[in-house]
Amino acid sequence: MSPWSLMKRKCEKSIEEENNMKKISTDKAPAAIGPYSQAVIAGDFLYASGQIPIDPATGNVEARGITAQAEQSMINVGEILKAAGVSYDNVVKTTCFLADIADFAAFNEVYAKYFTQNPARSCVAVKDLPKGVLCEVEVIAYLGD
Repeated sequence: MSPWSLMKRKCEKSIEEENNMKKISTDKAPAAIGPYSQAVIAGDFLYASGQIPIDPATGNVEARGITAQAEQSMINVGEILKAAGVSYDNVVKTTCFLADIADFAAFNEVYAKYFTQNPARSCVAVKDLPKGVLCEVEVIAYLGD
């Protein structure tokens, strides 16, 4: 390893330690499809990147329709929460993106099964989502006592 690589690694490590940040990664949720982490713990909070309905076993969007895609997105969120040692009950805020606001009611039916503590939420329709999916869900979870 070059001296530059060693110095870069040391700097990155000290920045993470200084900021008390930890990256969360699990193969039970889809790998990031860009230059970002599945989730990051900073202080007492977990910030999870948006989860789309990619099947982590295949890397493809297998689910069709809003209900099936919402289920897969929620499962993916759950796996990231589990990797951080928490559950849906720890979620304090969600941000949900829909490709079509007409799917709002069907999406809510699935959402309500997972987020039974009713965290704060924003839910908006957007023009497009990655890979042409119908929904995406990101969460912030509290890790404290």
